[in-house]
Amino acid sequence: MKFQIRTENAGDSDAIHRVTELAFRDAPHTDHTEQFIVAALQRAGALTLSLVAEVGNEVIGHVAISPVAISDGARGWFGLGPISVLPEFQQQGVGSRLMQRVLTDLEAMGAAGCVVLGDPGYYGRFGFKVVEGLVYPGVPPEYFQARAFTGSFPQGEVAYHKAFFAQS
Repeated sequence: MKFQIRTENAGDSDAIHRVTELAFRDAPHTDHTEQFIVAALQRAGALTLSLVAEVGNEVIGHVAISPVAISDGARGWFGLGPISVLPEFQQQGVGSRLMQRVLTDLEAMGAAGCVVLGDPGYYGRFGFKVVEGLVYPGVPPEYFQARAFTGSFPQGEVAYHKAFFAQS
C-alpha cells in the first residue's frame, strides 16, 4: 500500500480525532480518551511533532509527540503518543513508518530521548526499553519505556502534559 507521511496542518483536526477514536475503539487497556488527549494537546499548542499518514486525501494514521517533565530536571525529553491507525489500515506498516519517521524527526531536532506508555512487544522493536529508575506512577512498570538519543537515561518520575488528563 502506498501512503505518505506529512506534518499535521490546521485542517486535519477532525480527521485526526476520527482516526484516534476508531483506532482505540476496541483496544484493551485504555479508557478511550486518546482522541480527547490529542485535541487538548492541539488546543494547548503542546504538540512538538504531529504527523499524519494519508492515502490520497484521507488521513489514515497519526502520531503525537509532546514534552514531558522529569523530576531529576533532565531536559529535552518527550512523550510519544498517542499513535493511531484506522483499523482497516492496521497491520500494513503504517504505524511502523509513522514511528520510524517521528523518532527520526525527534532525534534530528536534538531531543535527548523519548518515553512511551504501551505494549513492550511493539515499542521494543523501535529501541524502547524499560529503564530502572525512570518511572511513570500508577502503571505497570513493564509498560513504561524509554529510548535515549544521547546514550544516557534520566532517573526520576515522568510527568506528561496536563492534556493527558482530558476526558472529553
